Amino acid sequence: MSEGADHGGGAGAAAWSRGGSPGGDGFAPSALGTREHWDAVYERELQTFQEYGDTGEIWFGEESMARLIRWMQNHKIPLDASVLDIGTGNGVFLVELVEDFLNPSTELSGFHICIDKGTFDAISLNPDNAVEKRKQYVKSLSRVLKVKGFFLITSCNWTKEELLNEFSEGFELFEELPTPRFSFGGRSGNSVAALVFQKT
Repeated sequence: MSEGADHGGGAGAAAWSRGGSPGGDGFAPSALGTREHWDAVYERELQTFQEYGDTGEIWFGEESMARLIRWMQNHKIPLDASVLDIGTGNGVFLVELVEDFLNPSTELSGFHICIDKGTFDAISLNPDNAVEKRKQYVKSLSRVLKVKGFFLITSCNWTKEELLNEFSEGFELFEELPTPRFSFGGRSGNSVAALVFQKT
């Protein structure tokens, strides 16, 4: 959440209890940071889809998907660009991306674009050495993303400034995407941060 605004909704809402900055192990450990939790969530969503045809939750809402697709269209990302959706979840975003924008590819070499909508948030809540897992995430991202490739991240747990710090090695801020703003108690901010980094 940006600029001191209240954390409403999303994976981080239940677990937001850090007293200081995330420079240390600042997030309270949570089941939201474990693979077992997310395996169970998506198993339930798969069962619901099979029984009722309901695709499940769209992480950060439909506007978050539209925001990322608009950015790709505005920057004329080629239709054959390779895209990695980190932490795909139920796959709704990938379906939308293929239907509206990209031609699917089976090649798993270096990616032109990597997208994260909440996975870094979940990793930050891991009860087993989250600081090291965040560092591992950044290293892995750097390995799979091509030089000058783009990394689009949407987060409800991290501010713009904190994300700039977390991705300071090997990445530079390319653009901040506009997200809805709100005011409460005389302060205003955003409930999510959405940034585009470019690999250097």
